Amino acid sequence: MSVIQFTSVLNAIRYLPIPRDILVFSLFDDCSALQRHPDYQEAKAGNFRSALQLITDLAWDELAKKRSRFGSHTIFIAPFARETSGDNAIPQVLAEVLAFLCGASADKNLVQVTKVYHTGADPMERLVLRAEFEGPVQAGANYVLVDDVISLGGTLAELAHYVQLKGGVVSDIAVLVNAGRNKSLSPDHQTLKILKERFANEIIEIFGIHIDALTANEAQYLVGFRTSDEIRNRCLKAKKESNLRLRSKGIAGLFGPENE
Repeated sequence: MSVIQFTSVLNAIRYLPIPRDILVFSLFDDCSALQRHPDYQEAKAGNFRSALQLITDLAWDELAKKRSRFGSHTIFIAPFARETSGDNAIPQVLAEVLAFLCGASADKNLVQVTKVYHTGADPMERLVLRAEFEGPVQAGANYVLVDDVISLGGTLAELAHYVQLKGGVVSDIAVLVNAGRNKSLSPDHQTLKILKERFANEIIEIFGIHIDALTANEAQYLVGFRTSDEIRNRCLKAKKESNLRLRSKGIAGLFGPENE
């Protein structure tokens, strides 16, 4: 394998974890308040005005109270596919609102280049449908990662890896809803120890994720499997389920005809 090929493979592996000292800032534990808002569906469909109205109604006052937490010397960044119409507008608008309230800046150049269709996906589908990013990162700058909802936290983990890989510093995380069973994004040492003893390097081989870079909820999900064969079989089933779920929405399957 050449140096270029090795570098490409290394970049594809998530091996830099979210910093363990980060405690996620969130306003809600479930999505009910968002989903009840009259502008929710339009905001999820990419309407920036609707997203701003939703955030203004549900979060503006609380975000304003917490502005000192983030400071003005930060860059707020959200997983947003700028070139894709119909993409959820809430994360990017939330980043821009936070930047406005803090007198900081919101990144608009780093974009998510893969659409992962995590809405309605189960944990295994989320693990196999990893987000990818491209764009500039300011080396040494402090970045606050922003999203509307997190459950497993995989998308933000991929964004955190990318930012750190390119020389940025992940200093905080802000979301509207932290719907994960474990509200921390960092797994405990005992769970990581079990995964390493049980699966060794097979988690990297299956998912392209180093065990140390798993989020708490990803790790807790995987520790429920007894063998790597169980994981591989569940992966195959998840790919078929994902194709069926997306095709029912008129979207071409992502995993090819062998998984139909």
